[in-house]
Amino acid sequence: MKLKALRTREVFKKKSYFLTKLFACFFITAFLSCAVFFVYRSIDSKINNGNSIINLKAKWKEYDYQRVYDISSSILYKSPFNITARTYNGYAAFYLGVSQSDLVQALSYLDESINSLRIALQGAHFGAVAQIEYMLGKAYFYKNLQSSYYYYADLAVYYLLKSKKDGYKADDIPELLGLSYASLGMTMESISAFTEALLVSDDDILLLSIAEQYHAVGQDNAAEQYLFRISQECKDEQIVLKSHLLMGKICLDREKYEEAEKEFQFILEKNENSADAYYGLGVIYESQGDVVKARSEWRKALRIQANHPLALKKMADYK
Repeated sequence: MKLKALRTREVFKKKSYFLTKLFACFFITAFLSCAVFFVYRSIDSKINNGNSIINLKAKWKEYDYQRVYDISSSILYKSPFNITARTYNGYAAFYLGVSQSDLVQALSYLDESINSLRIALQGAHFGAVAQIEYMLGKAYFYKNLQSSYYYYADLAVYYLLKSKKDGYKADDIPELLGLSYASLGMTMESISAFTEALLVSDDDILLLSIAEQYHAVGQDNAAEQYLFRISQECKDEQIVLKSHLLMGKICLDREKYEEAEKEFQFILEKNENSADAYYGLGVIYESQGDVVKARSEWRKALRIQANHPLALKKMADYK
């Protein structure tokens, strides 16, 4: 009996020891699992919600340009030559710049975009170079549009052509080149680029731009063809009025004064604040020898646009 009791006691002790070890292992495993979980959550939070490249790319995919700009700026504060952060900073600053209504803010963002993209271009891998050149060309194009005293159209052309040569494809490159060439007075290059753009989009503003460039080099027959297409198809009243104004100028150059007057009167029926239309009517009256009427029309033009250069010159000529 004593032997049996001793054996029973030993079995009980072994079971108790086993259960104690089992519970200890369970609690250690649970503790380690919780610790790993919280460490993982902490690291994941820092990566995906903090100032990391992973979070930067995630925000870019969400089109959250302000967060992309903020995160990239924070990364660049510590690592100024981080090429990935530089690239995204340049892209985000560009989109923030073109969306601004305040001119000073817009130019500030565009300047930062250009600075970041130029730095990124120096260290970018080959596959990213063409896209960075494209964005740099666009940044210079919009800076040229916003600037009053400085011209950046030549740099827009330079980088857009480089991106095109390096294999980057974007539908707006020909149009941007056409507008930039026009700013530089490179009329035939502008026409060529606009014509290429028409292959992508039969846009009315492109038709008008081509017509304006043809008129600038005295090829009014070609200009008329594009103006005719606008008159047949265009639904945008502003573009229609601009096309009638250009047609009125062409008629003036050809000394077809009756046709020119119809064009200018058509414009004034739609928009009585067209300084150019009043100026055109003044030129018609001048050609008929009625200087009094001509001066009256030029004064109307100057009341609408005080610095209208052609009207000012005419008024000075007839003092």
